[in-house]
Amino acid sequence: MEDRSAKYRAFYAQLICAAARTTDPRIEQAFRTVRREAFVGPGPWSISVGGHPYVATPDDDPAFLYQNTLLALDPARGLNIGMPGAHAFWLGGCGVREGETVIQIGAGSGYYTAILAELTGPSGRVLAYEIDERLAALARENLKGIAHVALEDRSGIASDLPNADVIYVCAGAAQPAVEWLDALRPGGRLVFPLAPEGMLGGMLMITRPDAGAIWPAKFLSRAQFIGCAGLQDADAGRRLAEAFARGWESVQSLRRAGAPDETCWFAGEGWWLSTAPAPVPTDSIKPHADLTQA
Repeated sequence: MEDRSAKYRAFYAQLICAAARTTDPRIEQAFRTVRREAFVGPGPWSISVGGHPYVATPDDDPAFLYQNTLLALDPARGLNIGMPGAHAFWLGGCGVREGETVIQIGAGSGYYTAILAELTGPSGRVLAYEIDERLAALARENLKGIAHVALEDRSGIASDLPNADVIYVCAGAAQPAVEWLDALRPGGRLVFPLAPEGMLGGMLMITRPDAGAIWPAKFLSRAQFIGCAGLQDADAGRRLAEAFARGWESVQSLRRAGAPDETCWFAGEGWWLSTAPAPVPTDSIKPHADLTQA
């Protein structure tokens, strides 16, 4: 069975990297290395493509797992191991490097935590947060053999977050948590779904500059996630839906000071997104509008 799984993973890694339009061999190797079946539990499994209904696999052949699909962890609540092609694209966008410190918010059963650990290597560190007790217990068991991963079974919106090079959020929010922004080192990247629960929003990447209140920012793609507890806002959700309807590719910066001006795309409390560039823009990456479900 392990030989078959390895064959499936080799194909799967190429498939999702093609879907993500990434040529980074480290991302392909990470998806080739981590066994997906270890994180989804015993089969048969429930699988979905995007927003379509779940389909049950006929048996527990791991071939069913190595596709660009969602894998249900709790179908009743819509909790999944997210779409790998989307995550491969987002991981390529934020460029996790060996030796970096990564915080993951919303570890689920730990699959993408393990992918992040492959990208940082043993010289790096991954600190994952999962607020759901059942999922946290699964993730702790699944990740126990990876020495440079630590799991916290609590909210990742906390004042005691360590300094990080990357914060990778797997739960939708109506705003970036101040705690996430404050934890970033200069040059650090926050990637999170600006998408309140039940809404199709966008995966936003914000980069902390060396100084100043104008931070480079850009949407990597559209995105929809289960909601992040503590960062939901019905009014913001309504206004965000209107903003996305007007377009989203033009956002270039996050402003943490000053009054919104004519370049404002969306304004929150104490922050706003602008279509004007930051003094030091981020590297160019073409947005991928077709990646939505995580």
